Formats: sequence, structure tokens, C-alpha cells
Amino acid sequence: MAPVVFTFGGPGAPPRALLNRARPIRLLLLDVDGVLTDGRIVYDADGRESKAFHIHDGFGINQLRASGCLVGFLSGRASSAVERRAKELDVTIVHQGVGDKLPVYEQLLAEHRLQDHEIAYVGDDLPDLPVLARAGLAVAVSSAVPEVRRAVHWITGRPGGGGAVREVTDLLLLAGRRAPMRKRIV
Repeated sequence: MAPVVFTFGGPGAPPRALLNRARPIRLLLLDVDGVLTDGRIVYDADGRESKAFHIHDGFGINQLRASGCLVGFLSGRASSAVERRAKELDVTIVHQGVGDKLPVYEQLLAEHRLQDHEIAYVGDDLPDLPVLARAGLAVAVSSAVPEVRRAVHWITGRPGGGGAVREVTDLLLLAGRRAPMRKRIV
């Protein structure tokens, strides 16, 4: 199946096949570098690392969590900035410094009594491919490498770090007819 390229919130409605894949999702699992961020790492003069996160993504994550859907971060790198962002968003499923993401994915399936079709995974680079191949809804941000773009069900209209995660959370809220939260912005 060729991936759907659709910008949520743009003209037209999401394709029915995409909504059908999104409907049973109970866990949204996100890569960090290149998905929640634009993939750049900035070091200051003292060697401290910083990352930039999009405020729209944070609001979407909060809406989705408030609807009862689990959200988790699965990153190949470890960063204190990711820990801080997860804490701000009350995301408790956080796995960093993971070279091989598939065993962690399988662990999450078992821990939360989930099946592949109940997980959405958003990635952007080659280490994400094994998890994307298993997830019920495999998503690439528009800035993903070509190999990832070819391996997914949906490619967001926005790039990583630029609101792509918000597109995903909005789709999941719509597909699951989940009530969005209207209060907390982070």
C-alpha cells in the first residue's frame, strides 16, 4: 500500500482507510529527535545540549492523554531535555538511549496488554523501521528519510518539530471520537 500524504487540518477530510487504522489506537509512541524536534542538537559553550519542542505538539499530546489514550517517547538518544518535556506533559512512558527499539516496543505491548493494531508509531529515520513495520498505524513526518516515507501508512504534512505530532493527535482524537481537552497548554 502506498502511504497517504495528508495534512490534517488542511482541505478535505482524512481518507476513510486512515481513520479506520487510527480508530483502535490506544498508545501513541513517538520517536523524539526528528519527530518531536526538528532533529537538530544545539550545544552551548559549556557543552550543554538543548532541543526545541513545538507548543502545538504539546497541546495535542495533552488532549490525547486527557481522552484516555497512552502516549510514550522511544528515543535512540538520551537527553535531559526529553526528560523535562516528558515531565511537563505527564508522559510516563519514556525510553531513551535505545539502540534497538523493537524489544522495547514488544515490552510495551506486554506491559499494557496491547496488540500491534492498537499502537501508532511516528518515526523519521532508519532505526524506526522495525517498529513502523509492526505498528497498526505507522506514520512518518514529512521530513523523514525516503526509506521511512515508503514504509508507512501516512506521511504528515508538517515536518518533525514543526507540528507533525499535533496532526497525529488530532487524527487520533477524530478517529476515536475522543473528547478534546480545552484547558492546559504547554
